Amino acid sequence: MKKILALLLAGLLASPPGMANDLPDLGESSRQYLSDKQERDIARSIMRDIYASPRYLADAEIEAYLNGLGRHLAAESTASGRTLTFFVIRDSSINAFALPGGYIGVHTGLIQSAESESELAGVLAHEIAHISQEHLSRMIAQQDQSYLPTLAALAVAVLAARSNANVGSAAIAATQAISLQNQLNFTRENEREADRVGLDILTAADFDPRGMSTFFSRLERANRLYDNNAPEYLRTHPLNSQRIADIDGRLEHTPYKQVRDANEFHFVRARLAAMEGTADEAVSRLRDQVLNRKTPLEAASRYGLALALARQNKYAEAEKELALATKSADSPMLLDLRAELKARQGNYKEALGFYQSALARYPQHLPLAYGYGSTLIAAGQAQQAADFVAAQSALRPDDARLWRLLAHAHAALGHRLASHRAEAEAFAAQGNLGAAVEQIDLGLKAGDGNFYELSAAEARRRQWQETLLSEAGNKQPAPRR
Repeated sequence: MKKILALLLAGLLASPPGMANDLPDLGESSRQYLSDKQERDIARSIMRDIYASPRYLADAEIEAYLNGLGRHLAAESTASGRTLTFFVIRDSSINAFALPGGYIGVHTGLIQSAESESELAGVLAHEIAHISQEHLSRMIAQQDQSYLPTLAALAVAVLAARSNANVGSAAIAATQAISLQNQLNFTRENEREADRVGLDILTAADFDPRGMSTFFSRLERANRLYDNNAPEYLRTHPLNSQRIADIDGRLEHTPYKQVRDANEFHFVRARLAAMEGTADEAVSRLRDQVLNRKTPLEAASRYGLALALARQNKYAEAEKELALATKSADSPMLLDLRAELKARQGNYKEALGFYQSALARYPQHLPLAYGYGSTLIAAGQAQQAADFVAAQSALRPDDARLWRLLAHAHAALGHRLASHRAEAEAFAAQGNLGAAVEQIDLGLKAGDGNFYELSAAEARRRQWQETLLSEAGNKQPAPRR
């Protein structure tokens, strides 16, 4: 957070006074102000700090669920041609926020507070609408173009204000640039448009459109009851009765639609519950849910209990709860945990068999691929792991987890250049080009690797260095005309 605030303050102090408050007309393309490359550079500078933050929750199962849900929603929007990436922030507050480059952050508190998948989908649809309507790009692009290098700092200010409204406001006030607060908040028109477009997305994606209304109404009631401790989402996305009335008005003649939650919605919530507090507290809480049937899906409570028992290293009990969950529900998340429990007990042969069977059924479920690759390495089958993960990373070159698995496989094989090169690619995928160059330098100094591998590594190094040099050159404000 210190790095974020330092960058924020630098950007705000460098920004010229008297910037316009009005956004460009909604029908006007912001690409004439902010290029795709500039937006990618801004996104990389933000995500580099997020991935390095302890608040970032690097949980493959939860990310896979959110990204699957997000892709389903985005397919019904004008953002369908863009790559959207959903990530999780470990924070009990109810919040979500959109960032440049198609990144959407979701607080764990929001997932746990949603009472149905349609409610969660309603919030994600709203954030997707902010991206599809280019509200963020327009907000950033309105800055004076001679101060374009400060846009990354301003975008980080957006992140600070979105993920922690108090921190963002305090940082802005500290610079005596309070007028910039308006630059960092979506306008009322932006919010209404995101509601309208998000509602259309939600309906087209076959969710209950009332999910958006019920969730926002519940937050608004909480705001009235606890005025001094309003839900975080209301501070970063100001909500009023008129917005809710507008949503309800659009739903007035919409027939009721009963939509069944996906099992994974409940499994993800149980997974988060299993992470909370100590292992003993999690086991006690989830055992109570199972015994008293406190959740809509008993299999989810048993899945969470199995995860909590695994935290206590009580694998036999965990497997028993998981077997009971599997009898009444089906999900790749259950199969992944089944294989993981075997691997954690050192039963690699059985674990690998489970992973192979699960991958045959769910070849697109990435957590299974991560678990299979990791278990191959643990089982002493590093070459098989390298071959499998290399094939996966060729299909998904921006997946940092796959690159890190490949680095571990090559390290186990004693391939130093290949290991450092894969680790470098993982850093690059997360926006940290400085660390990527350091890793590839270590690989080039290792003294192994053939001519082709050395040439490819050197070419990649030059590419990253050129980008870093370009960014360094752009840090100085351009002369004003």
